[in-house]
Amino acid sequence: MTTVDQTFAETTDRAARRARLFTRINKADKWFQVLGLAWITPLAKAAAGDNPRAQMKEIWRLLGIPVLAILLFIAAWGLLAPKVETSLGALPGPAQVWEEAVNLNRDAQAKAAKEAKFAEMVERRNEKLIAAGRADEVKDVAYTGAPSYYDQIWTSIQTVFFGFLLATVVAVPLGIASGLSPTTNAALNPLIQIFKPVSPLAWLPIVTMVVSAVYVTNDGIFAKSFLISAITVTLCSLWPTLINTSLGVASIDRDLVNVSRVLKMNTRTKITKLVLPSALPLIFTGLRLSLGVGWMVLIAAEMLAQNPGLGKFVWDEFQNGSSSSLARIMVAVFTIGIIGFLLDRVMYALQTLFTFSNNR
Repeated sequence: MTTVDQTFAETTDRAARRARLFTRINKADKWFQVLGLAWITPLAKAAAGDNPRAQMKEIWRLLGIPVLAILLFIAAWGLLAPKVETSLGALPGPAQVWEEAVNLNRDAQAKAAKEAKFAEMVERRNEKLIAAGRADEVKDVAYTGAPSYYDQIWTSIQTVFFGFLLATVVAVPLGIASGLSPTTNAALNPLIQIFKPVSPLAWLPIVTMVVSAVYVTNDGIFAKSFLISAITVTLCSLWPTLINTSLGVASIDRDLVNVSRVLKMNTRTKITKLVLPSALPLIFTGLRLSLGVGWMVLIAAEMLAQNPGLGKFVWDEFQNGSSSSLARIMVAVFTIGIIGFLLDRVMYALQTLFTFSNNR
């Protein structure tokens, strides 16, 4: 009898541990989805002994097929690229593009080393001046070398987030007002329909003239080229957030609205306690769309505004016309695509944190 009880207890304990393990795997799956690593879930479940054959099918669907598709794309690219002639020679294949990516990384590291050496020289100079009693001559001298590829990536990311934040600050309040008031919606809708399709290339000259008129010197916090690019991003990316916010607010359950009237909520309480929590899923959908639009618009804006980001990098390489220019432009294309994917994942992670919607 004791042996039976011990066996039963061990079996029960194993079942409980197994249940806890799968509970943790299922909780982690939400974040694997956010990070684009959904294939880890069936891999973990297969390792835990949950129907390995079915889990392997899931791994093949989530990981195997995408990897195979990428490999086929690379193979087709490598096969067809030498057959496509351009004004700069044959279209670079995967090997040439990878080589230029390595070169850009090496150049960035060399630039970082030069900048560190320059900063060290300036620091030694200032120490000598202080020791000589000439502290009034001490000053910080900025390194003036050309920005590295990583510096240009960082500039583009800063610019798109600045423009995106401006768009959010404008679009969310207008969207809330439009969703709450049919009169406001009727007033804003024609403007939205007119300005939403306007290309960034049309906005850019207007923004350039306005910024140049207001920003008469280069002594401000931001450079003119940065502001021109960021404001152009704002003007082109605010519409998805505005539209989705308005739709989310207008779609709130009418019973909730009636409850707010019964409780005599003031406008601020109604918006913070009722409107925003109910509309957040659609607001975040609009934010994700706006950030994607802003990232696409940014490259064209930087090309023409000469903001020292990825757009200017592409334009400079196009104007350079060297044998490696096309490969470098393709490196930038892949960089833009990968960063765009990561920005969307960031917004989806925020959406998962702040809303109850798990729809991608």
